[in-house]
Amino acid sequence: MTSTLTKPAPHPPAKAATPRRRTRVLALPEARWATASLALFLIALPLDLLGAPAWTWGPLFAATYITGGWEPGWEGLKALRDKSLDVDLLMVVAALGAAAIGQVLDGALLIVIFATSGALEAIATARTADSVRGLLDLAPSTATRLLGDGTEESVATEDLVVGDTVVIRPGERIGADGRVLEGASEVDQATITGEPLPVAKEAGDEVFAGTLNGTGALRVEVERDASDSVIARIVKMVEEASETKAPTQLFIEKVEQRYSIGMVVATLAVFLVPLAFGAELTASLLRAMTFMIVASPCAVVLATMPPLLSAIANAGRHGVLVKSAVVMERLGQVDAVAVDKTGTLTEGTPRVTDIRPLDGSGLDEDGLLTLAAAAEHPSEHPLARAVVDAAQARGLVLPTARDFDSAPGIGVTATVGGDTVAVGAPARLLNGHQGTGTSPAAVLAGGLEEGGRTAVLVTVNGTPVGVLGIADRLRPDAAATVTALTRLIGSTPVLVTGDNPRAAARLAAEVGISDVRAGLLPQDKVAAVREQEKAGRKVLVVGDGVNDAPALAAAHTGVAMGRAGSDLALETADAVIVRDELATVPTVVALSRRARALVVQNLVIASVFITGLVVWDLVGNLPLPLGVLGHEGSTVIVGLNGLRLLRESAWQRAGTEATM
Repeated sequence: MTSTLTKPAPHPPAKAATPRRRTRVLALPEARWATASLALFLIALPLDLLGAPAWTWGPLFAATYITGGWEPGWEGLKALRDKSLDVDLLMVVAALGAAAIGQVLDGALLIVIFATSGALEAIATARTADSVRGLLDLAPSTATRLLGDGTEESVATEDLVVGDTVVIRPGERIGADGRVLEGASEVDQATITGEPLPVAKEAGDEVFAGTLNGTGALRVEVERDASDSVIARIVKMVEEASETKAPTQLFIEKVEQRYSIGMVVATLAVFLVPLAFGAELTASLLRAMTFMIVASPCAVVLATMPPLLSAIANAGRHGVLVKSAVVMERLGQVDAVAVDKTGTLTEGTPRVTDIRPLDGSGLDEDGLLTLAAAAEHPSEHPLARAVVDAAQARGLVLPTARDFDSAPGIGVTATVGGDTVAVGAPARLLNGHQGTGTSPAAVLAGGLEEGGRTAVLVTVNGTPVGVLGIADRLRPDAAATVTALTRLIGSTPVLVTGDNPRAAARLAAEVGISDVRAGLLPQDKVAAVREQEKAGRKVLVVGDGVNDAPALAAAHTGVAMGRAGSDLALETADAVIVRDELATVPTVVALSRRARALVVQNLVIASVFITGLVVWDLVGNLPLPLGVLGHEGSTVIVGLNGLRLLRESAWQRAGTEATM
């Protein structure tokens, strides 16, 4: 049955799909300078190590210092102007000090590390901005507006105003938030609510910009300006959350100011005090440079980074992409979890769960499924695909269907083997039948719906013959993951979903979650996260869709499911489960805690070395080569200690801790 509300106006040729907006890496100045610095360093390094003349590698190292150090140095000077001293400037000064006393290679290595770190941070920021801007492409650029005389015109969606009436044809994206005036269809609004199945819409129902219309035509009255649509508010919430979420600093950065100021003051004192008592300038300068080298935070920085970077690498091998060392540190701090339903705890794809032939129909399960699948085979509806997939999985041979017809919100009809087979919503197909509410078909359908499934009625020549139950399938590791997270953080995760309360409650009961927040829009999910944060909790949010992105951005740490996750969720999240193995979430949290423990261990080792070398230099006469050896030795020790988390056993041990 074809539904046409008005005579279609001529449409321009369809535009090609909007290309994904993505900033090129080398378009970022930080990336260009870091790349140049690294390339120069890699050219100079073998020349220096092989004993080539200084004129061959000296200019290359000098260029390394300039290309990689000018930007953090300049930022550090600007911070200094604002009466703030940071480690970036201190690292540049330490690198220059190392070069001044002949340790050119050490200084260049420091410069390259800091330049590369800054470039990676700039790339991550740009990628998130790209994804937020790309979200606006979900809403179409034009809409068909219905004029007072019944004619139509194509207008830009941003020109729509409250009160306008727009026509939404089958397969089109809805251009504005509004309410259905006329027509019936099914709308895929997973981008907004996360619901796995299209939602039936008819007169009086609300629709959202950016959602996808199904097979029916709709007339919609615009109720919100484009700048105030739900999709626009999602963009705004992600941007605001990203800007306002206080950046969690690495452990050592929390004492950055005191350490930096103390080191500068101490270095100047080591240089100036002996001069005041008549010491030679060269000797005082050498002692001060030695002090700067042994007191520089190289070992402290490496005490922090190798455990975290090793944990990142190990997690990456097991399908978890952790985007930075700061994120790896944050993961170990979480003490509350909020998890999405569709696509996270579930697979996000509807599947047939129940096949119930009615007594007296003369059909068994295979016979009922064969009839339903034959009638649904020409349809592109997600429920139809679920029925056909179930039949194919059983190896059933489907007879040819003729005279196929589809009615939005009702179902499909087709002629199969000479009989008229209808498959659709029980309430619609049973309408008008005697004893509708108490008939065996209605009772069976009601029982399935009470269990959180979508009931689909099958009739033959108008007589009900059976009911199918369809639901989103739970991930095999969902219950175990919830149990592991509960043990690890000491409290049960909260379920936050846009799906209906009945389906959410059923799934929550299966996985062991008692706190269920259902029917949530994106802003409601953010409010749920904020509520826990106000209670002093550090919340980990696990989700996958556009509707989860604001909550992922607002949370202490956000983790996205990678295989079916939206671009915005993947870019906004701090970590991505690439293989969709939900059980890796508690494991990576446990691994982060092990990394944090190693960081503390390494800081103790580094501080012992630094303190011993500094005291030796101040009280005695520490030879520069021995000072450099001690400094580099401590760096190697803490570096190797941190690399222990690269081993496979570290991941296995973290997995064991998560399930104990």
